[in-house]
Amino acid sequence: MAYKQFEEYNIKVTDDVTERYKSIIEDLGEDTKREGLIKTPERAAKAMQFLTQGYEQDAAEILKGAMFKEDYNDMVIVKDIELYSLCEHHILPFFGKAHIAYIPNGHIVGLSKLPRIVDVFSRRLQVQERLTHQILDCINDTLKPAGVAVVIEASHMCMMMRGVQKQNSTTTTSGFRGAFKNIETRNEFLKLISSSLS
Repeated sequence: MAYKQFEEYNIKVTDDVTERYKSIIEDLGEDTKREGLIKTPERAAKAMQFLTQGYEQDAAEILKGAMFKEDYNDMVIVKDIELYSLCEHHILPFFGKAHIAYIPNGHIVGLSKLPRIVDVFSRRLQVQERLTHQILDCINDTLKPAGVAVVIEASHMCMMMRGVQKQNSTTTTSGFRGAFKNIETRNEFLKLISSSLS
């Protein structure tokens, strides 16, 4: 049986945003009745709802749904988590990778939930600095581990396509809580995310 993907959209929001996109495209000098653009306003409206679906999701509840008691107190790292977000200043994409580590303090969390947390906060209008701390604080406040670390490396289309137009620039942000304030623990994490185990 072939895989089918179903996406649900708020009809009123879709209709309203479709009309706004139609006006924007026309204001920019295009013909929205042209074959290639007839459905573009509606597609753009649905795309924006998909790309901002994080507003409708509760990251803490996602974590709470997969917390398990476990007597493990060494570092857990999930690295190279792909992320895609929209810069709130120009509504242009930025994309890259997130690296997350935590040291359990009585509870572990299902590993797939950490990438989901990244998605919840990145599927909003964002700045990379806030995104880093939202992920960090959600894990710290919900899981209450001995420590949490988050590093994000991203490329921003607002720097690459417009403005300074620097195609090879990347931005790195980081945040540390608890045990990761200790320089030795932090350095271990940074070394592990920069190395290949293969």
